[in-house]
Amino acid sequence: MIQACGLRKVYGSTVALDGVGLHVRQGEIFGVLGQSGAGKSTLLRCVNLLERPDAGTVTVDGQELTALGQRELNRARRRIGMVHQHFALLSSRTVAGNVAFPLEVMGVPRAERRRRVAELLELVGLEGRGKDHPRQLSGGQKQRVGIARALAGNPSVLLSDEATSALDPGTTESVLALLRRLNRELGLTILLITHEMNVVKSICDSVAIMARGRIEESGSITELLRTPGSRLAREVFPLPEPRPGQVTVTFAGHAEEPVISQVVRKFDVDVNILGGAVEQLAGGAVGRLRVELAGGGREAALAYLRERGLLVEVAS
Repeated sequence: MIQACGLRKVYGSTVALDGVGLHVRQGEIFGVLGQSGAGKSTLLRCVNLLERPDAGTVTVDGQELTALGQRELNRARRRIGMVHQHFALLSSRTVAGNVAFPLEVMGVPRAERRRRVAELLELVGLEGRGKDHPRQLSGGQKQRVGIARALAGNPSVLLSDEATSALDPGTTESVLALLRRLNRELGLTILLITHEMNVVKSICDSVAIMARGRIEESGSITELLRTPGSRLAREVFPLPEPRPGQVTVTFAGHAEEPVISQVVRKFDVDVNILGGAVEQLAGGAVGRLRVELAGGGREAALAYLRERGLLVEVAS
């Protein structure tokens, strides 16, 4: 649904994007994770060409946006909704007026606008609030208005620019749940940027980790957690560096199975559990365990774990 190839963007002496590639599948929630200054916001703004890259191409839903003139680009952008960090609502307009604004720009007739606005407010849980003004709303309600406005033109792609960073944890959870529901019910492809690992763990199917204008690793959450040396795995499971001989086992899809006790019985080995955790991610439960294995069946036990599809890393 979204494909960016070789994106480069420079501001003066600052390289914001340095040969970035991004591939987002249709219908998934894809997170771009990184700290301030990593290039996340620039990447997002290049996807809908609010910022035009100095080099590289952007293709959305099969159409290369970087090859379009301004008129064609404006039409193509109607398929791309945008949710902002600080809501970006018009204070002089009512909730209904804010949601209707993009429909007015598109020239949608008044009766159809009213029907669509009512439909959208119900979709985001704000039915009955259409006559209120933004100052009468909580932060979470304002963001729901922003989401409704972004959906006004029936986009196939929704871009989220740190949409929950200005919200408290409880409100963040409810907004993320709304985005996941919209993703499932509407088949909406969502590209979101965030500096919060909890956002990625909560709703993302795939993630790219950015630093210094480059993507350090990218892929599905499960795939990355099963990749040796993965930075995502280190951040999701912040275990200390292992000592030589210690074994780190990552359970993706096996987190609730008693594989360690099976190994003990089957291979007559001693297992010393040093640390670990289980996390509930969007794709299900994933666990990581640091152990020491001793006994004559050690190598057979490690081979058995690998045969079961677990990622087994032995520190050297």
